[in-house]
Amino acid sequence: MYPRSPRPTLALALMAASALAACAVGPNYRRPPVQTPPQFKEAEGWSPAQPQDGVDRGDWWSVFNDETLNGLEQKVAVSNQTLAADAAAYKEARALVAEQRAALFPTVDLTGGATESGQHVTATPGGGGGGAVKSGTVVSRNYQVALGATWAPDFWGRVRREIENAKASAQASAADLANAKLTFQSELAADYFQLRLDDAEEALLKDTVAAYQKSLTITQNKYNAGVAAKADVLQAKTQLETAEASQVDLESNRAQSEHAIAVLAGEAPADLTIAPIADWKPAVPSTPELVPSQMLQRRPDVAAAERNAQAQNALIGVQVAGYFPDITLNGSYGFASSALSALFKTSNAAWSYGASATQLVFDAGATSAKVRQAKAAYDQSVAQYRQTVLTAFQQVEDELAADRVLQKEEPFKRAASSDADQAEQILLNEYRAGTVDYTSVVTAQATALSARQTLLTLQVQRMSTQISLIEALGGGWTVKDLPKD
Repeated sequence: MYPRSPRPTLALALMAASALAACAVGPNYRRPPVQTPPQFKEAEGWSPAQPQDGVDRGDWWSVFNDETLNGLEQKVAVSNQTLAADAAAYKEARALVAEQRAALFPTVDLTGGATESGQHVTATPGGGGGGAVKSGTVVSRNYQVALGATWAPDFWGRVRREIENAKASAQASAADLANAKLTFQSELAADYFQLRLDDAEEALLKDTVAAYQKSLTITQNKYNAGVAAKADVLQAKTQLETAEASQVDLESNRAQSEHAIAVLAGEAPADLTIAPIADWKPAVPSTPELVPSQMLQRRPDVAAAERNAQAQNALIGVQVAGYFPDITLNGSYGFASSALSALFKTSNAAWSYGASATQLVFDAGATSAKVRQAKAAYDQSVAQYRQTVLTAFQQVEDELAADRVLQKEEPFKRAASSDADQAEQILLNEYRAGTVDYTSVVTAQATALSARQTLLTLQVQRMSTQISLIEALGGGWTVKDLPKD
């Protein structure tokens, strides 16, 4: 009669262990409360410059209606090497989640072996007659194969807390990746509009150089006619040469912006050339207003900070589990035989199962210290989360204020530029008529050029402010973009 198979009993033991492994020690996570104002302070009186359909989408840069910018921005997510490193870090975090989940299940191993041993023996026949001595070798063989399983049931939820920590950390990594992408895309847009500002200034200086050349010609003719001083000619030449030098200097600025764009797009500077646009005009888009509470859902850096808080909270449970015993179940079922042909016969079956437990009795307070450390780390992560939220509010308020001020300032700058242009033309006509000296013309021309450059810079500054505001509002990102597992 063969012994009864242990498998039903072992199965019942495993089911009981599973039922017991339903609790998880340590505090369950709740998002730390954050006090949010009812509205942005600087949003009062703020109005979009050009009503559009907003930026609540992934390709937020498309509000600028620039095909060249659209193409460059698409390269950031594909080719930027810093983002590639961040993406690899996120994949690593996801793999860690899978590794932690594997600890919930038994490990199963298959073992097998074959041994052969021999012993030399000598035998003397009985009877005392001094018969012949016989000798030989006794050979024994042993074959075995077994399937074994070991399982440490997650009675106290330590493994589940580790999974929770790894999952939250992976989500934080995903949010960090999204925040890095948004940052690089914003930097590229800012560099691009700086390049276009250089293009616009190049066109402005080209017209200015042509006008100064005419002024020099007029002054030279008046000097040749004996009605102008040599100093007037020298002043005209100095002004022309200064403008030409500024025109050359723009080439360096533009090249640096182009090189920065190339690196952000993941290309070598030698491989990227952006054609200039001589008649480029700044066009400031609108940005939707956002209630402050939505900031908690729209900013990837805020989401990353909040996910880090959950990850730290889960580690409290991991350390609390150290107070409880470690329990391990094991079992095996296999065959052993001296003949390979008979190895898998039922009569050669062998099995075992059992359980072991280890309870820490004394560790001089090390476990308590680890729990306190985990709680302190959680408190730190909560404070960092709240500080990230406050910083986000500050950035939005700053950009709203900057946009509002620049929007109010632009009409005055535009009027000043127009007035300076008229004053320049009037004084130039009066100089031709001989009623004013050339110093007045030079001063008026310098003032007009400065006013034109100031207006152009302000318009591009408004576009840069819009980029910063879009970034502060989270771009087109929402917390729904976080991976679920």
